[in-house]
Amino acid sequence: MENCSPKNIVVISDPLFLKHNPGPTHIESPRRLEVIYERIEKPDIKDLYVNIAPRPANIEELLWNHSQDYIETIAQSKGKDIVQFDPDTYAGAYSWDAAINAVGACFNCLDKLITNQFRAGFALVRPPGHHAEYSKARGFCLFNNIALAAHYAINKLGAQRILIVDFDLHHGNGTQWSFYNSSNVLYFSTHQFPYYPGTGSLDEIGEGEGEGFTVNIPLFRGVRDEDMANIYEQILMPIAYSYNPDFILVSAGFDIYVDDPLGGFQISLNGFSIIANYLFDISKHTCPGRLFFVLEGGYNLYGLSEGVATIIKEIGLGQRDKIFDAELSLSPSVSILDTISEVKKIYSNYWKF
Repeated sequence: MENCSPKNIVVISDPLFLKHNPGPTHIESPRRLEVIYERIEKPDIKDLYVNIAPRPANIEELLWNHSQDYIETIAQSKGKDIVQFDPDTYAGAYSWDAAINAVGACFNCLDKLITNQFRAGFALVRPPGHHAEYSKARGFCLFNNIALAAHYAINKLGAQRILIVDFDLHHGNGTQWSFYNSSNVLYFSTHQFPYYPGTGSLDEIGEGEGEGFTVNIPLFRGVRDEDMANIYEQILMPIAYSYNPDFILVSAGFDIYVDDPLGGFQISLNGFSIIANYLFDISKHTCPGRLFFVLEGGYNLYGLSEGVATIIKEIGLGQRDKIFDAELSLSPSVSILDTISEVKKIYSNYWKF
């Protein structure tokens, strides 16, 4: 953007999010955020962003996406050592406070982005959110941060079209179901399939007014940088340009990293650079300055912290003239070409490729 300050990314990081403790052996640990917070304080990153404070979402705002009974259930965990909601999802004494502030952090970021002073925002929060459903905690998630951010953009900021891009290894079931019948939100997900949580097949395309506005790209293990680049080039870009969103919200899951213990993809740090550049390029042509990332998964601490740093650096510096590194092969695997062809066939009734 022409009038960006040198610190042109707005970030939310706060010690409160380290207090969410699902248990001493849980893989979604406070250390995930600690390594990110340490990394963004290093000289190559710290001058690229402005850090702002979160605020708690209120009950009325949470009700945009969750039931009253469910909200009360999560609230009752406050002050208790460990409360289990499903086989993978726990809360501790401070989890309620962390969860409502994670949602409010998204709202505060969006408020900053509409001032046109920033290129993008990144809510570095936990617990993550995209598996949380209307009345069910799932997959380490309590409230659906990205879905509630979309509701906020529509209900408070006057947005009519929200593009949600979810690059987490796991399909965002909660986000999908939140907007399955709506054309106000276009949900685009690349994810390993079949895999947890079991949703995200090619035939899940939305219903009613939302038909064609859920775009699932189910992928096998072994997806590489060049595979993701071709998916974004051939599918995401034409759909996004046609949809012309008012905001682009991103569920940023770094469990697609090559060495992630829960993952089966082969995405390198250069792959995160590619993703960042595609999303920034789309935002520049559709909704400048309204590109927002919220942290989801990622369990290799190096890939997680360096992946976040890569995205902040790519967008903050904005120095690339081309999306791809010169040395990157643009030849996707045969299976990816087949998937791209099948997706285009399914969605040709809704979008032009």
